[in-house]
Amino acid sequence: MSLRIALLGLLTASGPASGYDLAKTFETSVAHVWQAGHSQIYPELAKMAADGLVAVEAEGPRGRKIYTITDEGSQELRRWMLDHSPSAAYRSEESLQAFLMPLLDPREAIALLQRMKVHYETKLAQLEELRRNHPAMRRKGEGWGHFGVYALDLGIRRVRAGLEWAVDSIADIERRL
Repeated sequence: MSLRIALLGLLTASGPASGYDLAKTFETSVAHVWQAGHSQIYPELAKMAADGLVAVEAEGPRGRKIYTITDEGSQELRRWMLDHSPSAAYRSEESLQAFLMPLLDPREAIALLQRMKVHYETKLAQLEELRRNHPAMRRKGEGWGHFGVYALDLGIRRVRAGLEWAVDSIADIERRL
């Protein structure tokens, strides 16, 4: 369901777009919080059209379709935003590694944590760069909300927490050696 909602949100924010355009926009925006590739996006757009959430506004060369959100799609997006409680289910490889870390020798655990720390540092630098270059950060006073700003802030805070956890865990294991 979340891919459908993400696509409805992109169409709302950026206007009519082809599947290719949506996939490219997805890669540089929503992909930071929800993963999906071209092979998932195109079939979902077809289902959404069949369900009346989007319409094909135009068809171009080689069958390129330009999708637009319908009133029903806008209502679905709004309903999901206002009424849906996000799932508490969480799948994370890094959390699984943290859970299983005591199975490693302490020095191996420190090496794993060092790799995680570098990952967090790299990701934080990327997100901070996104924030510096985000149009909303350069245009002060233009309304209260800009597409992606709050998700970007949430991502930065989560990565900072992960980085702090890795540093603290390394220190904890080193104290125990």
